[in-house]
Amino acid sequence: MSSPSPTRALPVTGPAGPGSRAAADLPAWPVVVLFAGLPLWWVVGVLDLVWVPAALVMALLLGRADTVRAPRGLGVWLLFVAWCAASAIMLSTAGDLIGFGYRLALYVAGTVLLVYVYNARHRLTERVVCGCLTLWWVYTVLGGFLGLLMPAAVLRTPLARVLPDSLLANELVSHMVVRRLSQFNPDSFLQVAPRPSAPFLYTNNWGNVYSLLLPFVLVHLWQVRGQRRFWPLLALLPASAVPALLTLNRGMFLGVALAAAYVGLRALLARHLPTVAAIVALGVVAFALFHALPVEERQGTRLSTSADATSTDDRAALYAQALELVPESPLFGHGAPVATLGEAGVPVGTQGQVWMVLVSHGPVATLCFLGWFALAFLGTLRRRDPVGLACSTALLVGAVELFYYGALPYGLPLLMVAAALGLRGADPASTNPAPPGRHRPPGRHRPHPSPEPERA
Repeated sequence: MSSPSPTRALPVTGPAGPGSRAAADLPAWPVVVLFAGLPLWWVVGVLDLVWVPAALVMALLLGRADTVRAPRGLGVWLLFVAWCAASAIMLSTAGDLIGFGYRLALYVAGTVLLVYVYNARHRLTERVVCGCLTLWWVYTVLGGFLGLLMPAAVLRTPLARVLPDSLLANELVSHMVVRRLSQFNPDSFLQVAPRPSAPFLYTNNWGNVYSLLLPFVLVHLWQVRGQRRFWPLLALLPASAVPALLTLNRGMFLGVALAAAYVGLRALLARHLPTVAAIVALGVVAFALFHALPVEERQGTRLSTSADATSTDDRAALYAQALELVPESPLFGHGAPVATLGEAGVPVGTQGQVWMVLVSHGPVATLCFLGWFALAFLGTLRRRDPVGLACSTALLVGAVELFYYGALPYGLPLLMVAAALGLRGADPASTNPAPPGRHRPPGRHRPHPSPEPERA
């Protein structure tokens, strides 16, 4: 069975009007503003919601295009979204309905973002998209340092001042509009060290975003080599290990290690020794910082206290309970996480996006959910340029982290951008040198795959 082509697409056509344009010429600004505006969205209090209005703008622009294309395999994802919508019949409370609507809106917004980036290749070039993702990574690192410097600080956003008390009483809504810089309770007798989380809701969100974006940062460094921005970005790369290590985020450690192993293997097979040397150098820096910083001491304190309500044993129990819930509602799931069986007050279906989907929407939705990301990863494997390698690395890391991290509201959009960028093929004007994915004989140049449809 051949892997899906990253360039073949299914046309979705509509009537061309006087204001229509080719989908490839769609403007870049909706995506650039979405990512570059993170500090504004964070301060205002809409960072976790901004995906939805941004997707609405993109959908309107896509509606004016004469032809819109979709990557092969997207039907599997659309079936997942449709199945999620159908599982609304299993909801029984207004609170569950609000959470269900929020999650479904993010799934739809991620779909629109995917289709938009996939089509707008003339304006949203590889360099522009990688630049946007790198800027998000810079914001993430700066937020991590902010959380270390001011762990107890709280930002009460303007949205928090206008929402009714009934909504602010909801823990998730409260955290969205009253931003904490770290997961830290200075009044706790347990004296657990702060774990930076800004600009995101939780430390696990920080680790998920950091590990997904790191491959694109390395590619963007290559894209801007010889420019002024190269040196501060290069300096920030090893410095970012400080907040990363002090998050004590074991899942992120696993994700970064997997990314390094995957890229290193691809580079080794291609005999691209500079890439292997760079990975080894970064590994040495991370190892030195791991022992220079109080990582082991803080990790031991964290795991020896009850502050970590979802330790390894607790997570294993929650995952087992998630499987036990499947026979009770095997078709559409329960519509939402189930609170009655959770260990330490944690609802079943909240410790990992896969388990969220399984409990909330059932096995069929889970197979479609995982199937889409498997198809996207296989599609990006056909590319051998640096950007394609970054996309496949992010999708591989993201697929693993889906089992223990929630992908909403940050990880899923990033994975959709990686899938769109990887599946649409390399930019026609790109002049990438021999990348880690393939060895090319000296003096020979092989053009990048055409973005036009091809038969698998």
